[in-house]
Amino acid sequence: MVSLLDDEVPVLLAKVGHYPQHHGGLGVVRTVGRLGVPVHAIVEDRFTPVALSHHVTRSFVWPTTGWEEPDRLTDVLLAIGRAIGRRCVPVSTDDEVAVLLAEYADRLKEWFLLPPVPPGLPRLLAGKATMHRICAETGVPSPRSRAPADHDELIDAGRELGYPLVLKNLEPFSRLRTPAVCGTTVVRDERELLGRFQGSMPPVLMQEYIPRRQAEDWITHLYCGPGGVVRVVFTGLKLRSWPPYAGVTTRAVALRNPELAELAGHLCRSIGYSGVADLDWRYDRRDGRYKLVDFNPRIGAQFRLFENIHGVDVVRAMHLDLTGREVPDGPQAEGRIFVAGQLDLPSVAVWLRTERRLPPDLLHERATERAWLCRDDPLPSVIEAIRFMGSVTRRLARSTRARIGQ
Repeated sequence: MVSLLDDEVPVLLAKVGHYPQHHGGLGVVRTVGRLGVPVHAIVEDRFTPVALSHHVTRSFVWPTTGWEEPDRLTDVLLAIGRAIGRRCVPVSTDDEVAVLLAEYADRLKEWFLLPPVPPGLPRLLAGKATMHRICAETGVPSPRSRAPADHDELIDAGRELGYPLVLKNLEPFSRLRTPAVCGTTVVRDERELLGRFQGSMPPVLMQEYIPRRQAEDWITHLYCGPGGVVRVVFTGLKLRSWPPYAGVTTRAVALRNPELAELAGHLCRSIGYSGVADLDWRYDRRDGRYKLVDFNPRIGAQFRLFENIHGVDVVRAMHLDLTGREVPDGPQAEGRIFVAGQLDLPSVAVWLRTERRLPPDLLHERATERAWLCRDDPLPSVIEAIRFMGSVTRRLARSTRARIGQ
C-alpha cells in the first residue's frame, strides 16, 4: 500500500465553519500522512487537535462561519493552493465545502484535483428535501418527508407525518446561517413543534420517525469514479451515537451487507455521482426496507472504520484514483470496531438507563480504530481532552447561570 500512493501529490483538509474538535479531519491527516503523503490542513486556530498532529505538513489558520460569500471562500482556497505550490487533492469534511468545490470547480481546478461530479449535484444531495426527491426518482426508499414554507404547512405536515417526528436543517449553508435546529431533533407532539417555531419560519425538513425498536441504523461509505462507477464501498452497523439515536456515531462495527452496498451503488450510478460519500440508512423492520435518511457528499467522521483487505479506505481510494493510479479491489475488512472516545461514555450511560443493562459489545469487543487515541500521534488526543473538558465546563456554567436567573 505504501508504494501505491503518489507522495508527490499532497492532500488538503478542507472545511467551512467552526468545528475544531472533529475526529474525521484527524482521520484524514493520519490515513494519508502515514503513507508519506504531505498533508495540509485548514484549521480554526493553531491549537486544534488536527493542527498539532505530527502528520500535518502545514496548517492554514482560516476561521470561517459559512456567512462568507462563495466567491470570497473560493478566492481563499485558491490562495491556499498557490501557497502549497502544487496541485493537491482536497478532502471535504463538511457539506458546505463539498458544494463549493463542485460548483466552483472550473476556477479551482488550477490548483486542485477534483472528482468530475456534476456541479449542482452535491448541493442537491446535501439538501434534505432535494435528496428525498432524488430518492423517489431513482427508486431508493427514504422516510416520508416535508419541507414546510409557513406555519400552516408546518401544522399540516406534522399531522400528516404523525408524531413523534424528526426535524433537520434543510440545506447546506442555511444550517450555519439560519439554523432551524441544533442537529437532528425529535419532537413528540404538536405543542412541542409549535414551541420551536414561534417567529419567522426557518428552513427545516420534517421527516417521518421510524421507531427505535423497529429499526437499525446502518452506514455506507464509498468512493465513486466518473459516472458513478463504484471504486470502493463499505457497509457497517451503527451501535451508538451522541446525542442518542440521532447524532454523531460513537461506536460502530464494519459488517458486510451486499444488499445495502448495491442500493448505494445503484443510487450513485443513477445520478452520476463522483467522489467520496457518507450515507446514513435506517432499516425499517415494519416493511423490511433500508431507507436513506442522509446523503453527505463528503467523508464521514467515522470513515476510518472501513478498509478493504488491501488497507484502502475512501480517502486513499480517492487519492489513488485522482492521481491516475489503480485502486486495489477486494472485500472490506470485516469486524473492525470504531469508537469515538469520550463521546461514547454518555451514550453508554443513556443505554444503561434505558435498557437497564450494559451494552453487549462493551466488554467483549475492543476498538480496532479510535477517533483520537493512537500511539504514533498522541498529542491530538491530549489537546482534544483539554478542549473537551473546557466545552463541558462552559456548558455547565451556562446551565448554572440559567438556573440562578430563573
